[in-house]
Amino acid sequence: MQILIAGGGIGGLTAALAFLKAGHSVTVLEQAPEIAEVGAGLQISPNGMKVLDALGASARVARDAFRPRAQELRLGRSGARIFSIPLREASQARWRGEYLHIHRADLIEALTGCVVDRAPDAIRLGARVTGFEQSEAGVTAVLSSGEKVSGDLLVAADGIHSAIRTQMLGPDKPRYTGNVAWRAVVPVNKLGDYPPPETACVWAGKRRHAVTYRLRRGSLANFVGVVECNDPGDESWTAIGAREQALKDFKGWNPVVQRIIDEAPLLMRWSLYDRPELPRWQEGRVVLLGDACHPMLPFMAQGAVMAIEDAYVLSRELARGGQPEAALQAYEAKRKPRTTRVQNVARENAQLFHRSNPLYQLGTYGPMWMAGKYLPSVVHGRHDWLYGLDVTEPD
Repeated sequence: MQILIAGGGIGGLTAALAFLKAGHSVTVLEQAPEIAEVGAGLQISPNGMKVLDALGASARVARDAFRPRAQELRLGRSGARIFSIPLREASQARWRGEYLHIHRADLIEALTGCVVDRAPDAIRLGARVTGFEQSEAGVTAVLSSGEKVSGDLLVAADGIHSAIRTQMLGPDKPRYTGNVAWRAVVPVNKLGDYPPPETACVWAGKRRHAVTYRLRRGSLANFVGVVECNDPGDESWTAIGAREQALKDFKGWNPVVQRIIDEAPLLMRWSLYDRPELPRWQEGRVVLLGDACHPMLPFMAQGAVMAIEDAYVLSRELARGGQPEAALQAYEAKRKPRTTRVQNVARENAQLFHRSNPLYQLGTYGPMWMAGKYLPSVVHGRHDWLYGLDVTEPD
């Protein structure tokens, strides 16, 4: 088949690699004029690494990544550790895969290299898909330039503001969650005596929390700070916020958090919106993938990984033969229950680290401390359903 993919992000590139490995021809239509170093840190849990391994990309992806020593929860102001659960070795032993922290740009570069190795001309830059046309025989992607590109299948991996989803289902209706997220990446050598721990660390506080971890073999510190805020702002990964406001939001917090904010070259401020479950992901020979069909709040660190899983399952369903439309329906039926569950848990987690009342804090964090100290396997067990699944295994 000739498969068109709208979007050259993580989901689109993983899909391209999976389709190429299965013997299809692929054209990735990416709106950016060049592949640039944009974005921030990502967490790739074992369920995602299993897919990348099956596609022959795991070694390339892991090359510049960081392997966290543990999962941690600390109090935001004092830095007191509520629990610290070993992760580096435990991830392989329990879930049969690595747990990595990686810069989005490094992941894009690795996936791009794997795709280009198989098909040097597969990726077209400066090609923004604005809509589609289709018939029983095939589908055509319509570009902003007016050009039309035809194929047998169109995969919409064009993100949270998907033009293809809008044509298929109409304008979406995002709901502001009441939270904004600060994001920054800082060289560790700029942080002096206050580098972040070599862990996946959540810092919990009153109506806010932060997440820190390392990137690029430990040389970069990644920061995400989520704050409850009544005033909705832009839903944009590229909106720049004021350092003074970030410092105000985390005033009195642990020096590790404050130092990152002080030294950040840029602080991005991203308002978090949620969306209802879509009635369907496909229409004829057009199908949605990743954020285009199940955007994730960042409280499970699974947005990239769910897109990676989507790509593999979609490719496998097409490989079963039969009509493409039936394969797209089977893909949706298999993926929607899992992605919906992840979305729901992420929503529940949104308030978990924002406890204001001391009694609520004790009721929430006390059992976590006990489990982390005496029953670490119980903490790990909460993620077995997620990290332990291998979508590359025969179903």
